[in-house]
Amino acid sequence: MAKSAVRIFITGASSGIGRALALAYGREGASLVLLGRDAERLEAAAHACLAAGAEEAETYVADVRDRETMARIVQSANEKRPIDILVANAGVATGLSRGQLLETPEAVRAMLKINVEGVFNTVEPAIPPMCARKSGRIAIVGSMAGVRSLPYSPSYCAAKAATHMWADSLRGALAPHGVSVSLIVPGFVKTPMSARTKSWQPGAMSDERAALIIKRGLERRRPVIAFPLFMYAAMRFFALLPPAVVDGVMRRFHVDVPETPEREIS
Repeated sequence: MAKSAVRIFITGASSGIGRALALAYGREGASLVLLGRDAERLEAAAHACLAAGAEEAETYVADVRDRETMARIVQSANEKRPIDILVANAGVATGLSRGQLLETPEAVRAMLKINVEGVFNTVEPAIPPMCARKSGRIAIVGSMAGVRSLPYSPSYCAAKAATHMWADSLRGALAPHGVSVSLIVPGFVKTPMSARTKSWQPGAMSDERAALIIKRGLERRRPVIAFPLFMYAAMRFFALLPPAVVDGVMRRFHVDVPETPEREIS
């Protein structure tokens, strides 16, 4: 009997890392479930995946902030065919421009809901069925900004630090049930989101290369998939140094992180 295709569920799949990862799995004939908020871009990504060789590419236009909708989508996708790998990738960035002291509260809260609650809303519905069958992989996309705080992106750092801690906790909790959890810690990846940030971007790489690193790490069930490694090592080292020293160095860099256009919704 032929081996069934791997079932991959990816949020934020219409562009950037999510789209590149979908294409990487599509080339191997995977069964894809793709989520995004831009219907046109999402359909274009699905067509590209099918052209690359994906067995199927289901699409759902949804906002990860909507807990009930996300629960229905994950349940529906899993009932049709068990999800092998779930990637909580959707996220937005926000920060401070030079001379700005305070982030816009409505933008901050929108970002937190997408980057933190959105991850919870994506992952939580997948945990019971994966644990029940004692199989499955969960990947949570964090950031180097979650390793050591940066003075030009306070709330984004806080959001990513929260997802890092949650991923670490889930990994230990779910391992006895046969479910692996990987924390993905990217550095600078050339995506539409990173293009908006005006700064030196050491080790920047294409989203295609980032996707291949992530895919290889997931295949090996690595608990942390961080790249580039030199940047991850540097951020870990900075976290051990006296805060005043690192803060002083960070302030010397000219960085403009545009405010997200997202706003808090009820």
